[in-house]
Amino acid sequence: MNVATHHLRCTECAAVITKDDVSSNFRCPQCNGLYEVVYAWSDVKHPPNAPDDPASRLPNPSALRWLWQERRSSSLAVDQSGVWRFRDLLPILDDLEKVVTLREGNTPLYDLPRCAKVAGIDWLLAKHQGMNPTGSFKDTGMTAALSVAAQRGFEWVACASTGNTSAAMAAYAARAGLRSIVFIPEGKIAWGKLSQAMDYGALTIQLKTDFDGCVKILGELVQKFPIYLLNSVNPYRLEGQKTPAFEMVEQMDWQVPEHIVVPGGNLANSAALGKGFSEMYQLGLISRLPKISIIQAEGANPLYRWFIDSNRVMKPVTADTRATAIRIGNPASWRKAAAVIDELGGWCEQVSEQEIALAKAEIGAEGVGCEPASAVTLAGLKKLVALGKITPEERVVLILTGHTLKDSQYTIDYHRGELFTPAETAQLTPAQLAQHAALRKPPIVLQADSTLVLRTLESHMNQPQPA
Repeated sequence: MNVATHHLRCTECAAVITKDDVSSNFRCPQCNGLYEVVYAWSDVKHPPNAPDDPASRLPNPSALRWLWQERRSSSLAVDQSGVWRFRDLLPILDDLEKVVTLREGNTPLYDLPRCAKVAGIDWLLAKHQGMNPTGSFKDTGMTAALSVAAQRGFEWVACASTGNTSAAMAAYAARAGLRSIVFIPEGKIAWGKLSQAMDYGALTIQLKTDFDGCVKILGELVQKFPIYLLNSVNPYRLEGQKTPAFEMVEQMDWQVPEHIVVPGGNLANSAALGKGFSEMYQLGLISRLPKISIIQAEGANPLYRWFIDSNRVMKPVTADTRATAIRIGNPASWRKAAAVIDELGGWCEQVSEQEIALAKAEIGAEGVGCEPASAVTLAGLKKLVALGKITPEERVVLILTGHTLKDSQYTIDYHRGELFTPAETAQLTPAQLAQHAALRKPPIVLQADSTLVLRTLESHMNQPQPA
């Protein structure tokens, strides 16, 4: 396949440009819309019916499956990457020698039987993107976009970030020998994530504004200086972030789950996964499409408000949630995500801070930790089941976007009973309070007395194991 054959198309006005004509802020000059990467197969909606049908000239699905499996045993870095192993469906580089990889992807698909039970369904899996090299799903997109930056000869790259993007960008920039700049908002960020960017050598600038304000400033700067923008408005980010869809169905022996549940922040990830599934369907790799539903925190819920608005008007909000990775009030990729919901028949829900904390603890109790933003998926799943949008027999996959150590202070505060304000605690019913109490595991402080320790251990050993 010719690795140079792709174009960029505006997702709003449908204007098509070459890869060399895109502006530095990745915005359409005609309508300010975002671009998507389009290939020869992007608009094929059916299998080939005749020899001259465009679909007849597309990659063979069986050959692709075999090739991708063969690459798993290769010692080449591009083959060991869970993104570049699928490079046939993201031909965005002219030279594979320019690939910048940390062996990202290849993340596990975990069975969550106890979470399935609390959600009221029979079958639940979690695709844990927090098991990437820097601990979040952002690595899959960053390897793609930063490789493009390296190929095009940029020295500086930059992003605005609540944490995960900065960690991924700084790591991949360091790997490529590029210099990176991180703009972070004042307050309410997870310092564990920022510490990664510092460790990987990024120039960190904290602005007295929120995430959306950082994005605005950065958008102005990249038009004045030769800095390559690596936020999710960059369409090449989404090309990398679509590959977990390929991994997921490969791990399920090319069976497609009925429903995918994704956290909603800047909304590029849900758009990317939708693109991945749609391309597989168009190429005949899968026989049907899953529904994709997006869950937001109540304090950062612009897409949810759009979803329930009969006029479908997107109104930015002032974001406020402890799930810092999705603390975004004016998501750049909302139109792309909205299209995924509409085209694939998904849903959008919001969940409270208390519901997020409970879901995070329930996932953790299965031995699978995640950051708070990831836990909105389980909290939202419960609501979707209660609403009848997901039935008990449907196969559901949660996308866990970040590692549990991304925000360790959140976890510590929860188990010590210090996470909620008195007002938030007052909103909980006795049954909900009991649920939290059963999941909390604070450290027990004792005198160094063996008799006392033994009595304490016996009292815990006599308690029944949670179901």
